[in-house]
Amino acid sequence: MYDVLIAGAGPAGAIAATVLARAGARVLVLDRARFPRAKLCGDTLNPGALAVLDRLGLDGATGGAVPLTGMIVTGDGVRVEGRYDGVCGQSIGRREFDASLVMAAAGAGARVEQGVLVQAPLVDWSDRAPRVTGLIFKGRDGRPLRVTATIVIAADGRYSRVARALGLSRAAARPRRWAIGAYFENVGAMTSFGEMHVRMSHYMGVAPLPGQVTNACVVTANPGGRSPEDLLLTTLGGDAVLRDRFAGARMISKPICLGPLGVDCDVAGAPGLLLAGDAAGFVDPMTGDGLRFALRGAELAAHEALDALEHGPASAHIRLLAARRREFAAKWRFNRTMRWLVGYPGAVRAAGYGAAVMPQLLRHAIRYAGDVHAA
Repeated sequence: MYDVLIAGAGPAGAIAATVLARAGARVLVLDRARFPRAKLCGDTLNPGALAVLDRLGLDGATGGAVPLTGMIVTGDGVRVEGRYDGVCGQSIGRREFDASLVMAAAGAGARVEQGVLVQAPLVDWSDRAPRVTGLIFKGRDGRPLRVTATIVIAADGRYSRVARALGLSRAAARPRRWAIGAYFENVGAMTSFGEMHVRMSHYMGVAPLPGQVTNACVVTANPGGRSPEDLLLTTLGGDAVLRDRFAGARMISKPICLGPLGVDCDVAGAPGLLLAGDAAGFVDPMTGDGLRFALRGAELAAHEALDALEHGPASAHIRLLAARRREFAAKWRFNRTMRWLVGYPGAVRAAGYGAAVMPQLLRHAIRYAGDVHAA
């Protein structure tokens, strides 16, 4: 029997496994993918996310990354450059970053099984309150296998099989948006800044990556039935700010489409189960702080799991919810405001006017979105 089972070996699962294994817990991590693997993301870590890695001694996971000195935001004729002032973010492909974190978890003593599909939680229904006691996963021979543990952490993504099987998470009613992203070479006028270009019906993220590669992603509420490649190229090529910069660019990866994006989750788990990463809720990637939520949230889940191993798992999910609210409540409100704003053309227009008159307000928002305060 393991002390802790973790569904998902992405950043949240790997961080939780590392913290737990370092503390002496017997940890098994299961993931359907084999690392390194492709993952649609903006590929940026803000200063707050880097602070978590640094505190955990995992800053080596971003070796070779491109430093980011801030963000450029454009919209409705406005362009504002916001610097992080004294700290930096970094840009690195998720393929390399995630694989490094998996290696760190294994190096800390966690057992990591790749190519294994977690199908559902194992639940003990004998008590008045059902308790998660393990995981059911698909063995290599195709048959379902069961493994038990004192505590389970679901870090298996925004459509978590574990969380959804228990009714803990659900697709957000609104906003419903899709993301389409790919990598490019020869994009013009790239700098040490990440970029967010907000338009009336969509927004676009652009980031420099190692090797003179550029990550470009479009997030829209209306894919319109077009192929991911057509939607991405048409949107970038038709934008007044980006058109010339992408005119000579070459797409070097197959576009990935993901959506609808939003996932709502009002809890942090159930008896015997803790949620981490996107399994604990997912919002639009507009503010670029998703990885900081994942890394810090996984750290909080690991600490509660260690406490559960010592004192029992019955109320660990309640304590984790309180810890997540203390840590993230203000940022969640900020992100909800941003999600609402980009959903309404009038709000986008008003925000553009405000940024033109008082650009310092947008610069402050860029620093806040970048979790500079946490760094």
